[in-house]
Amino acid sequence: MPLIRNKIRPIKKNILILFVLLISGVSVAAQNTAEVKKIETDIIEVMTQQTAAWNRGDVEGFMAGYMRSDELIFVSGDTVTRGWQAALDRYKKSYPSKEQMGTLTFAGLEITVVSKNTAYVLGSWSLKRKDDMPKGKFTIIFRKLKEGWRVVYDHSS
Repeated sequence: MPLIRNKIRPIKKNILILFVLLISGVSVAAQNTAEVKKIETDIIEVMTQQTAAWNRGDVEGFMAGYMRSDELIFVSGDTVTRGWQAALDRYKKSYPSKEQMGTLTFAGLEITVVSKNTAYVLGSWSLKRKDDMPKGKFTIIFRKLKEGWRVVYDHSS
C-alpha cells in the first residue's frame, strides 16, 4: 500500500499545480479582456470626439484624433498624403465649408487590439449633406502615444 500512496501524492500535487496554473491563466485572460475593453473604449471615445468636431465644422478638432507628426499617412483614392499638416490642408481644401462637410457618421466598427499600444479599426463612414450622401469604408491604425490614442494611418475609400 505505501507504494500506491506515494504514487497518488505526486498526482494530487500535479493536479493542484495544474489547477493553480489554470486559475492564474483565467485571471490573466480576464485582465487582458479588461485591458482590451479599455482600449476599445478609449478608441471609440477618440472617434466620438472626431465625429463631434466634424459635425460642428471644426476640421482642426477632427484632426486632433490624428498623430501630429510628419509620419502620419492618409490614403484616399489614389492619393497618399504624408504628415499631419498636409492631411489637414487636404481636408480643408476638400471640405471648405460646414455645408460641404455635412454630418459624419461612423458605423460597423470592428476594433482589433494588436498590443497594448496598437489597434486597428475597420468600419464605414458616411456624410449626410443637402444634395448627396457620400459613403465608404476605412481602415485606420491607432497607436497609443503620450497624448493618448491617435490615428497614425488612415486608408479611406
